[in-house]
Amino acid sequence: MARYCGPKCRLCRREGTKLFLKGDRCHTAKCAIERRGYAPGDHGEKQRRKVSEYGRQLREKQKVRRMYGILERQFRTYYEEATRMKGITGENLMKLLERRLDNVVYRLGFAPSRSASRQLVRHRHFTVNGRSVDVPSFLMRPGDVVQVREQSRGLTHFKMMKEIASERNLCDWLDRDLDRQLGTLKQIPTRAAIPTPVEEQLIVELYSK
Repeated sequence: MARYCGPKCRLCRREGTKLFLKGDRCHTAKCAIERRGYAPGDHGEKQRRKVSEYGRQLREKQKVRRMYGILERQFRTYYEEATRMKGITGENLMKLLERRLDNVVYRLGFAPSRSASRQLVRHRHFTVNGRSVDVPSFLMRPGDVVQVREQSRGLTHFKMMKEIASERNLCDWLDRDLDRQLGTLKQIPTRAAIPTPVEEQLIVELYSK
């Protein structure tokens, strides 16, 4: 499957906002947005064009895709599923993305970024309800418990992340036990409880055309 292999900071600069693709680096002065807060390329610093309504919608969709590390076809599938669910389509879309296993692992603080979380899941370092799962897009349900595998708990990464995770704010819809290195999805998150600064309605407008 195709995936982006270029500089991650370039994506943040293209969207003009932090996408938190490089973990803790995004919170320091080394962040590309802090150093060069303009679009990449030879003419990025000089670009002052007025953005059309379609351009705003497209940029919002690209921002969410890149933030969660999802390709276009899979993102479209999530949107179509969101339209079939009861409620507001944009909010349903965000709820589906937040329930992905790689995102839940990231929110729990077991990985510094979603890309790192995705790699850890693929390498079978986590179990869901006691069963090994290596699919980053696995959709968690209320009551599901994700835990670091017993064979992986002694790895340096998880020892370090245990200390770092204790300093991170935990979403209200998640529960965490750092001593046992596990987390629980307590409930489907509400849109207000999802700390992702996007205007999902623009994405709905884009796909509705």
